[in-house]
Amino acid sequence: MRALVARRLDGPDAIELIETAVPEPAEGQLRIKVAAAAVNPVDLAVSAGVLVEVGLTAAREQFGLGWDVAGTVDAVGPNTSAPAQTVVGVADLLGRALKTHAEYVVLDADAVVRAPEGVDLANAATFGLNGLTALQAVNALQGQTVLVTGAAGGVGGYAVELAKHRGLTVIASAGAGDQRTLGADHFIDRDDDLAAAVRRIVPAGVDGVIDAAIVGIAAQEAVRNGGRHVHLQGGPRPPQLRGITVEQLFVHVSRTDLDELVELVEAGAVSTRVADSYPLEQAAVAYKRLAGGGIRGRLVLTP
Repeated sequence: MRALVARRLDGPDAIELIETAVPEPAEGQLRIKVAAAAVNPVDLAVSAGVLVEVGLTAAREQFGLGWDVAGTVDAVGPNTSAPAQTVVGVADLLGRALKTHAEYVVLDADAVVRAPEGVDLANAATFGLNGLTALQAVNALQGQTVLVTGAAGGVGGYAVELAKHRGLTVIASAGAGDQRTLGADHFIDRDDDLAAAVRRIVPAGVDGVIDAAIVGIAAQEAVRNGGRHVHLQGGPRPPQLRGITVEQLFVHVSRTDLDELVELVEAGAVSTRVADSYPLEQAAVAYKRLAGGGIRGRLVLTP
């Protein structure tokens, strides 16, 4: 089979499409014939060696690429059952030699759930990683008001949707051109003084912030004393000032959370959006386009 890997860790120009054996599932695992797999910023970080540099994974000769996947189950390991024939899943282990940017992928059965009904597989491959991160961030909050930075991005957009679904009052920070697309209660231009702008809306400060843009202390200054700061892994951990709890979040696969996301997609509460799709042999083009920024929706690879 063909699979996309990173060996030289020099960024998109160094990713390689290799021929390798089709992986076999062990007990507790299943194999998916990949129909679509989204490209995410973490794939850029892996291919550039950033995650090795910051100590989030050990150095290896080869890293598989891709986290999200949608496709069909074509083999299961001993004493293992599949949740459905058509599925979505997330590969959250950084150090795998082969991941979802491939023709086939083996995942733990607990990392796979049924695909949402009425959604084509390209769109079904777009919500897993970012949706899980946003859901786990929202679950870490307490209170009724939340600031979401980077609200037009993959994680931030889902955080807005999920927080609104929970009935929270949402203040979104993003670029001026994204104001009409977010569905938040209040909007702040990312170029404004963030804390001052938030406190004009909520003078005492919001109950919590989901810092998807990794703004850091400038976002925490918008939070009330004793509130919560959900900090996404990838930047320096901010200090815990004024009794604020800093929740440092690195996404993990949860079948319960994935099932909830599928149900929310089916209910229309969580969106899916394909910005563009590329065949696997044009993966470097997709990686470079994502690295250029400004993408709204996901870039999807199709084997």
